[in-house]
Amino acid sequence: MKLKAVINVIALGIIGCLIHKLLFYFFVPATYEESFVYSIPVLYAFFMLMSVAILFILNKVREKKIDSVGYTFLLLTSIKMVIAYTFLRPILAITLPKTPTEKISFFFIFIYFLAIETILTIRILNNKQ
Repeated sequence: MKLKAVINVIALGIIGCLIHKLLFYFFVPATYEESFVYSIPVLYAFFMLMSVAILFILNKVREKKIDSVGYTFLLLTSIKMVIAYTFLRPILAITLPKTPTEKISFFFIFIYFLAIETILTIRILNNKQ
């Protein structure tokens, strides 16, 4: 389960990033993306690493005490939200025409990886053997 979950996160992260970049290529002016505080691939890499770390910790908790996996997921997700907010603060401080696009992009990436983590956590909880 451990390696499969990591492969899923990495594969879905790469696919999401490619689709995101493709959508930006067709629908968002290049000058917007060039002036982002954090590039799209950097955000995907950051959230991908966070997701892999969360899944690694959840698998360790599962080995010790399966009943604590849900609570651990909530705790780790809350910590991830605080870290994500610290990354988001510079974006929130800027008021430029590209800022709404950057905010939406950031939140989309955050929600995308949150959904991936939630689905994989559900799989961990359903394999209670």
